[in-house]
Amino acid sequence: QVQLVESGGGLVQPGGSLRLSCAASGITFRLYTMGWYRQAPGKQRELVVSITDGGRTNYVDSVKGRFTVSRDNAKNTVYLQMNSLKPEDTAVYYCNANDYPLFKLNYWGQGTQVTVSS
Repeated sequence: QVQLVESGGGLVQPGGSLRLSCAASGITFRLYTMGWYRQAPGKQRELVVSITDGGRTNYVDSVKGRFTVSRDNAKNTVYLQMNSLKPEDTAVYYCNANDYPLFKLNYWGQGTQVTVSS
C-alpha cells in the first residue's frame, strides 16, 4: 500500500511563508524522484519542482529564488519551503513520486490547499 500525505497548507498573506510536507509510505523512498505540482483554478497542473534520488533539483522559473525543496530520506519525507508568497501561488499543491528513469510507477498525494490572500 503506497501513500503520500501532504500537510502544511493554509491561508497566508502576500509576502508570507509556508512549509509543506509530504510523508511517503509503501515505497523505497530513497530510490524515487519526488516532485511538487500545483493546480490553480482554471489552469492545468504544473510541475513546481522535482528532486531526484541524487539530490538534483529543477524549479519552474516563477518560483526560483523563493521556493526550496528538500528531502529527508531517514523520515521518508519531502518538503517545500515557500517564501515571499504571491497571490499567483494560490493553488492545490500535490506531492508526486516516480521511479525515473523507468517511468513504470507514479504515485500522487491527495493535495493540500495554499491560499495567498491580500
